[in-house]
Amino acid sequence: MSLSLSIAELVERFPEFRVAVVVAEGLRLKSGRSAELDALLGERETACRARWEGKELSEIPGIAAWRAAYKGFGIKKTSYRSSVERLVKRVKAGERLPAVNTLVDIYNAVSLSHVFCCGADDLDRTRPPLAFRFSRPGDTFVDMGAEPGEDPNDPPKEGEVVYADARHVLCRRWNWRQDARTGISEATTRAVITVQANGWGNLESAVADLADLVERFCGGKLRWRIAERTSPEITV
Repeated sequence: MSLSLSIAELVERFPEFRVAVVVAEGLRLKSGRSAELDALLGERETACRARWEGKELSEIPGIAAWRAAYKGFGIKKTSYRSSVERLVKRVKAGERLPAVNTLVDIYNAVSLSHVFCCGADDLDRTRPPLAFRFSRPGDTFVDMGAEPGEDPNDPPKEGEVVYADARHVLCRRWNWRQDARTGISEATTRAVITVQANGWGNLESAVADLADLVERFCGGKLRWRIAERTSPEITV
């Protein structure tokens, strides 16, 4: 089954945005983390701390690029930071990446090493076509990160950049927080993964790293394409 994605709405205001759209099939995921994967993540966490020792988050190019992009659609609050900034901040502070499931742990490892925002949705619970676009009236979002007692229904603000399928928003504020309805679980066998760059870094190298880890730890097979200014609408 082919999968289409568009970034056409964003290219005029954000011409440096590039996103690799990766379709992974035949996945075998576990909720626990194997000793081998845990050791790999530990190595990458150590490398991250050594690489950015003495650097403020604002001095890390991959993070600075996303801070600039967020300002480009009106986000100024420090409470709203890109997914990769939150990962790097956590690891620099000496914490470990959380153990979620095999695929989420893998794309977090890729995100940390390459300083790109990564995310994934269960393809069997997603309705293409997909798009990175500006929010629209009627968009819905169920916050995966809502605290107990909080209302998880949190629709995007006007003019916000979102990632969406044909039914609802999959991720608010570009790559800030994911919707709960399409999240990855150990029952997932097919996923659509995004690796997002904004004017910095080697996107192709990050995707190659992701493919190697998915095949190694999940047994999955991947196909992928990159959407960018010169090719804003793609089919994978």
